[in-house]
Amino acid sequence: MRKTSRRTFLALAGTAALSACGSNTVQSGNPPPSTAYSAGVTRPKPKPVDLSQWYHPYPESGVQEAVTRYAAAYQKSKVAVQWNPDDYETKLAAALQAGPVPDVFEGQVTVDRVRQNLLVPLDDIIGSVKGDFTAAALAAQIVDGKTYGIPQALDTQVLFYRKSFLQEAGVQPPQTLDELVDVARRLSKDGVKGLFAGNDAGAAALAGPLLWAAGLDYVKDGKSVGFDDPRAATAFTKLRDLNGSLLLGTSTDWADPIPFIDGLTAMQWTWLWNLPKIQDTMEDDFGILAFPRLDAAGAPSVPVSGLSAMVHSKSLNPNAAKDFVKWLWLERTDFQQEFATKFGFHLPARLSVLDKIAPANDAARLVKETGRAAGPLWTPMANTVLVEAVGRIVRDGADPVAETKAAIEAVKAELGRLSA
Repeated sequence: MRKTSRRTFLALAGTAALSACGSNTVQSGNPPPSTAYSAGVTRPKPKPVDLSQWYHPYPESGVQEAVTRYAAAYQKSKVAVQWNPDDYETKLAAALQAGPVPDVFEGQVTVDRVRQNLLVPLDDIIGSVKGDFTAAALAAQIVDGKTYGIPQALDTQVLFYRKSFLQEAGVQPPQTLDELVDVARRLSKDGVKGLFAGNDAGAAALAGPLLWAAGLDYVKDGKSVGFDDPRAATAFTKLRDLNGSLLLGTSTDWADPIPFIDGLTAMQWTWLWNLPKIQDTMEDDFGILAFPRLDAAGAPSVPVSGLSAMVHSKSLNPNAAKDFVKWLWLERTDFQQEFATKFGFHLPARLSVLDKIAPANDAARLVKETGRAAGPLWTPMANTVLVEAVGRIVRDGADPVAETKAAIEAVKAELGRLSA
């Protein structure tokens, strides 16, 4: 049976598989009667309702025990944690449509789920603390002006660079795409390549950051293609200019830090959660950067993604489910900090909690200043179209303008489907 890793959910720039979650046999009860007084007689205290909460199988040891402990600490409802070790996405897709119903589940907010009325809006519980989330993380939860998810923790991708390699080459960390091209070329020597961003030459990992570098986006105004602009093709061409300086054909892909650790590349674009492994090997001989801007009109960026807690609209106890989500992911900041930092290197979703994490200072700054997310309107189909177009430009030498225009038309059709 196919196991689901965190990486399955967190694809390029926060774009995740839109099918998720699993099945559960927990039965949800009817809402309990409220305590009331009649003829001077006090009715029995209402019994806690039963809720089911589903998780995908985190690879880090200790997560399952932690989330079970969190659920046990909640007093207002009996919360049964369902751990789904196999094919979480397929199980969730089936359960959301046909049951058995998960009251609370993790995943990512998607337009399709909202359009199918599968999610409960959570604006009433997130309320005044909305400002305690990064703009990118919060925007990924909102469809048609309503908030459907509460971020649990954040993951981001950054550009790791080897300080000693740059010092020996007499170059500074790149701040623009032209500088990235030049630095990668000068670092490519003695069996070392300047940059590793994937065996596909960076098409999948860097399509989004290239758009942001040009001051563009996947979608704009919540309805139209965000890269219908000549600057998109210009940015994609810069990635093609890296040919000859890119590490290709490795046994692992960009999400694994081994090429960087083994000294095969002087720079690598990869997940921040690899920081402890890199630090154990290199100590302080590395730094992290946001992806460089194209020019003064563009912007540096780090993609921000993560899983969120959602409430199923078919829950028999939606208000109790919302109360639990509010308690765990908005009120219990101690649990939120532990969940994000104790079981692998992730970032707390709340800014007030993030500020307490000393080892994350540089990463926290990058997320606050340059964090970006694809958002619910960016579907896997749209992402595939763009990545394939960038791949043809970078690897095959295809015309950047023609490929970008074709991708724009295909994404327009997909956005039209979502708005129909």
